[in-house]
Amino acid sequence: MTTLATTIFTIVELPYAYDALEPYISAETLHFHHDMHYAGYVAKLEELTEGTHYASMSLEDIIRESDGAIFNNAAQAWNHIFYFEQFARKPKHMPDGRLYNAIVDTFGSVEDLRRRMTTAAVGLFGSGWVWLAADNDGKLYIVSRPNAGTPLTDGLIPLLCIDVWEHAYYLDYRNQRRTAVEDFWKVLDWAVVEGRYSV
Repeated sequence: MTTLATTIFTIVELPYAYDALEPYISAETLHFHHDMHYAGYVAKLEELTEGTHYASMSLEDIIRESDGAIFNNAAQAWNHIFYFEQFARKPKHMPDGRLYNAIVDTFGSVEDLRRRMTTAAVGLFGSGWVWLAADNDGKLYIVSRPNAGTPLTDGLIPLLCIDVWEHAYYLDYRNQRRTAVEDFWKVLDWAVVEGRYSV
């Protein structure tokens, strides 16, 4: 399986135009989410790690070895890159192949997986992330984590994530988190998720 790896001081640009995901995620939201929030985590991480051994490490290694503010900013930077890269203007709406089979074996159907992840995301108290992740044998898990939490710290491989920090949806949906999460599935590109599940 493959995961994203990047150096900590690189702002990774969106792989599509700011308006590519409308009407489900607006250009305004992507400008704030990517250019301010995500970029802010990268800038803060650079400040926190200057002159330390973390400065030459990958984000994944920092996440696995740090705690406190360094962990929070490294994890948020990594989570956001991972999040932005899973969308497309014209997404593949259903998985197939090995990933489809694993989803059916674990959850019953793709719709049941969506339902369970949506329920987890709507019910997560405060801010955080809900993930579909796999272990090294390909077994699937739904993982809910508050704040900057990531399955990387559990030794799991992230496949997709739902960001339920308010900055991910509030401009478009206000306090309607459920509607935001339901619309998330309309721009998720299962082709990207399948690529992350390649073993």
